[in-house]
Amino acid sequence: MRLLLYNIRYGTGHGSRYHLPLPFAGFFKHTDNNVEKIIKFTQNINPDIAALVEVDTGSYRSRYSCQAETIADRLGYYYIAENKYDNKSLIQHVPVMNLQANALLSRTPLSNVQYHYFEQGSKRLVIQVDVEDVSIFIVHLSLKFNHRQFQLEQLRQLMEKSQKEIIIAGDFNTFQGNRELDLFLAASGLRSANSKNLSSWPSHSPHRQLDFILYSAGLHIDNFFIPDITLSDHAPLVCDFSCVMEINHP
Repeated sequence: MRLLLYNIRYGTGHGSRYHLPLPFAGFFKHTDNNVEKIIKFTQNINPDIAALVEVDTGSYRSRYSCQAETIADRLGYYYIAENKYDNKSLIQHVPVMNLQANALLSRTPLSNVQYHYFEQGSKRLVIQVDVEDVSIFIVHLSLKFNHRQFQLEQLRQLMEKSQKEIIIAGDFNTFQGNRELDLFLAASGLRSANSKNLSSWPSHSPHRQLDFILYSAGLHIDNFFIPDITLSDHAPLVCDFSCVMEINHP
C-alpha cells in the first residue's frame, strides 16, 4: 500500500506569489491553478491512499466546489472530507474558515469511517478509516504545545480501541522538535516511517519536521521519501507499506 500525506494549504500555494500584493494575500486567492498541479502530482505519485490536510470544501477560493471531490473525481478515487473544527467553535461562523477540512482519498470504497474529536484545541478532527487489516488515523494537531500533548493522549486512547495494525498520519505541528512525540511513541509502541528525520517544512527550504507517518510493529516500511515540490508550504510524505506476515511468508 502506498500512502501519500500532504498538507495542501487549501490549494493556496506557496512562495513569493503567496505574499503578493500583501503578506498572506494568497490565502484569499482562487486555487484552480494550484489544485490542478496538485492533481498532476498526485497522479504521478499514484497512491492507494491519500491523506490530505487543509482542504477547502466549498468557499469562493475553490469556486464553491470541494477540493477533495475535485481531485478524487479527476483521478477516479473515492473520498471523504470533514470540517476540522469543533461544531461549537466560533470558527464555524467565520466565512471561508468554516469550510476548511481534512480529507482522505482511496482507490477502493471507504468503509467503517469514524470521526472523532479532541477535547482541546481549535483543530479537533480525527478521521479513522479501516482498510483491510489496518486502521488509519488522519490528524492535524493544535498550534499550542499543551493542547497537542492532551490531543496525543486522546489519540493513544483511540488507537488502543482498534484491533488492527495502526497508521497515524498528519500535520503534528511539532514546533518544539521531535522530542514532543517521545512519550507518545513510547506509550503507543508506534514508529516513525521517517527514520532519518527528514524535514518537511517549509517546502522551499525544509528545516522542521512537522508532518509524520507513524506505524505499528505489524507493518513494514518498503520505501519512504519526501518529494521536492513546493505547491504548499509543507512538503508531501510518501510511504510504501506491507504486512510483516506477508514479508515473512511470501
